[in-house]
Amino acid sequence: MQNSVKPEVQPSLLAQGVVCDCNAPQYFSRPWISGTIIFLCLTYWAVPARASTDNICDAAAYRAAQETGVPVSVLLSITRTETGRNRGGSIEPWPWTVNMEGKGNWFDTEDAARAYVFKNFKRGARSFDVGCFQINYKWHGAAFRSIDQMFDPLENARYAAAFLKELYDEFGDWSAAAGAYHSRTPEYAQRYTARFNRIRQKILGRPETRQASQIPDMQLASATADTIRVNRYPLLQVAETKGIFGSLVPLSQTGGQALFQKAQPIAGFD
Repeated sequence: MQNSVKPEVQPSLLAQGVVCDCNAPQYFSRPWISGTIIFLCLTYWAVPARASTDNICDAAAYRAAQETGVPVSVLLSITRTETGRNRGGSIEPWPWTVNMEGKGNWFDTEDAARAYVFKNFKRGARSFDVGCFQINYKWHGAAFRSIDQMFDPLENARYAAAFLKELYDEFGDWSAAAGAYHSRTPEYAQRYTARFNRIRQKILGRPETRQASQIPDMQLASATADTIRVNRYPLLQVAETKGIFGSLVPLSQTGGQALFQKAQPIAGFD
């Protein structure tokens, strides 16, 4: 992606630290160049060196979209459907959200969220969802080195994006993929899809999201699916449960992983 836009960037601008001069007319001579420049600008703004808690889920969503080709609007909508709270009249996601056996909790800090999970894990709880995209430990924990890694916003987003991409390949529609992300039971999937669609319509109305959605998939896919650690389950069975991800039940699970081993810091989220 960088190679395609480098010749268009004036050295003097880079020397001045201007990396997102999106008003420069020479950047818009070709649509794919303008789309790439706009996406780089959005990513630069959305993923600062130290993302604040208020935008950390969105920052992870933009990065995962860049890596996988999943539309930004889909990931922004999923994280709001999963963890969104009404703040100042808009629905905003929250990274330190835990759904413990059907009860949702929003914590002020990551440490508080982890302590809550650890306490309940010790008493035997295994069906709980964590992070920006509410990954379920019971069904998907084997894809991560530890529960701490599941909490990492970028790792959480990458797994969600890869899973959504597989569901899109199966259903051929992002709304249907979103419903299956939640549940294979039609009643639960339809209710979830309706909320997802409402949120996505609002997000698609934002100028920055419309611009990002114009970027060709080839430009977005700076990393292939093979570079993302995803635990693939060839054998799945349907289970009657309301829990997030709960309708996809692996027939076998791997054991012996460290549960609370701190994951390596990732740029922008340490």
